[in-house]
Amino acid sequence: MSDTNTTDFSNPSTFILLGIPGLEASYIWISIPFCTMYAIAMLGNFTILFIVKREPSLHEPMYYFLCMLAVTDLVMSTSTVPKLLSIFWFNSREISFSACLTQMYFILSFTDMESGILVAMAFDRYVAICHPLRHSTILTNSVVAKIGLAVVLRSGILTLPYPILARRWPYCRTNIIPDSYCGHTSVVNLACADIRISSYYGLFELFSVIGMDVFFITVSYTQVLRAIIRLPTKDARLKTFGTCISHLCAIFALYFPDFFSSLVYRFGNNVPLHLQVLIDSVYMLVPPVLHPIIYGVRTKQIRGRLLQLFTLKET
Repeated sequence: MSDTNTTDFSNPSTFILLGIPGLEASYIWISIPFCTMYAIAMLGNFTILFIVKREPSLHEPMYYFLCMLAVTDLVMSTSTVPKLLSIFWFNSREISFSACLTQMYFILSFTDMESGILVAMAFDRYVAICHPLRHSTILTNSVVAKIGLAVVLRSGILTLPYPILARRWPYCRTNIIPDSYCGHTSVVNLACADIRISSYYGLFELFSVIGMDVFFITVSYTQVLRAIIRLPTKDARLKTFGTCISHLCAIFALYFPDFFSSLVYRFGNNVPLHLQVLIDSVYMLVPPVLHPIIYGVRTKQIRGRLLQLFTLKET
């Protein structure tokens, strides 16, 4: 490694991403599942966008929100996986300081965006089940567009302080990041300054965004479950609840891996570093891979349109 990696400096021009430390000999083999998952995420989410665009019957609020979710999944996976694969295949570990902060911003903002879209989808389920006759008048195209804009602005503005603060710190220890991407914690931990303001802001943003999103989703589904329980027949209850399964699976696909990854990071002192980094790297691909599969399998309209496309190709 060159001397510049350990020499004192206040504004590094580049950082060095180690990838998955300790597993360098297995990079080619590790790259295969990552490349496969990335291809599935790209194909699946582009397919969702294509089907919704082509099928007029899917031009409804739920599918508009689904398209927003697909776009965030595409950006989230593309912000990390290509660089990770370049480390695996070409040993391309360097990333410029600006590119590192940009990657950090995209990861944080689009993760928050995805959470906000899941709240919007929970609100759609609440209106559709609790106020079915008013669904089309409450969730008009204009309202859906405003909700989408609000989610983008909230995520973009609230995550902006992360790279701004990270740019301010002096980095006089090393520019080597023992990770596969520029995560906020991985970067600011390299700073030789008091970074408590970053930590405090991180907690504030966590509770004000993810915490509030989980709260609103819980409130929405509490009302939904109360409405379902009041339905007269078991078949009606099962059929209505079935319309929520895809969204509940999507929520699980985003929050559970994030929760598990946070537990490993905060309490997994005995967990090897390479396993922590591997879990973090896989987490970035879990929602983008699972969301199109969940909605492709569970949503009858999308599944039917997909089968039609394959049938037309065969004939």
